[in-house]
Amino acid sequence: MRKSIPGVVESQVSWMMFLFASLMVIEGCSKTLNKIDEAAYRKEIEEWRERRLTRLKSDTGWLTLCGLFWLKEGEHKFGSDSSNAIIFPPSKSPKVAGSLWLEKGTVRLQSRPSSQVKYKDSLVTALMVKSDEDGLADPTVLNLGTLSFYVIKRGDQLGVRVKDKENPARINFKGLEYFPTDLKWRFEARFEPYEPPKTLQIATILGTVENDSCPGALAFDIEGKTYRLDAVIERGTENQLFIMFSDETSGKETYRLGRQLYTAMPNADKKVILDFNKAYNWPCVFTPFSTCPIPPRQNHLPLRIEAGEKMYAGS
Repeated sequence: MRKSIPGVVESQVSWMMFLFASLMVIEGCSKTLNKIDEAAYRKEIEEWRERRLTRLKSDTGWLTLCGLFWLKEGEHKFGSDSSNAIIFPPSKSPKVAGSLWLEKGTVRLQSRPSSQVKYKDSLVTALMVKSDEDGLADPTVLNLGTLSFYVIKRGDQLGVRVKDKENPARINFKGLEYFPTDLKWRFEARFEPYEPPKTLQIATILGTVENDSCPGALAFDIEGKTYRLDAVIERGTENQLFIMFSDETSGKETYRLGRQLYTAMPNADKKVILDFNKAYNWPCVFTPFSTCPIPPRQNHLPLRIEAGEKMYAGS
């Protein structure tokens, strides 16, 4: 029988105790680093919801959108008369306030001096009009009383979007409703890059198709099962990942086509915080004049995501 050597056993025991204590310290530090203060988190979500509500109810928010008119080559008269190509709400403008001309991909304005069309607080009667193509942050926004209108580009089509600060949808807004905030719907997802990045063809509710750059997927685990969502980069917001998804609440508690959310870009460890408590509705929930995309088929989650914004009661 092998005999223990006095001193060696004591040394081994001391070393094991030190190692165990060290691991406990490391584990404790790790838990501290990863622990989320629930009260602070709930405050974060409440502040996020307030910002969401402020944007939605603002003078330029989605609740003000009251018209969308697609352009063809040539002249498009605008005003409150129903015979115009671009029809403004009744009593909001002269019957014919002017014209927008589409000529080989460019748009120009010709307005009547008496109509009081303004651009950046200055009266204008003739102007070249820029669209929001390529994520342009400041397309040429024209104003007439409580109305504003500007040119958008979707696919190969140009259209005119009309907003009204006194739009009934804004005046009669019924507020937003959410699932209860729950930390279980906040994930540290793994970013799985595509080499090279994919191009996703994203259909819209208008029947058009847009090509979006997809740098990778976000993978996360729920009850031992891994789920993935393809993320895209939108033009004009290249510092974020944009996620479109649907789930088993879609068409029930939430909008039938799904919801959307943003995340920061992956960190050095290819980790991303994916927080479904910040999922929210498409603009088409509030107005029939938006051009919402439809989540790609692979981004349907076969489970109920009971987090984030619910269906709008006024829809």
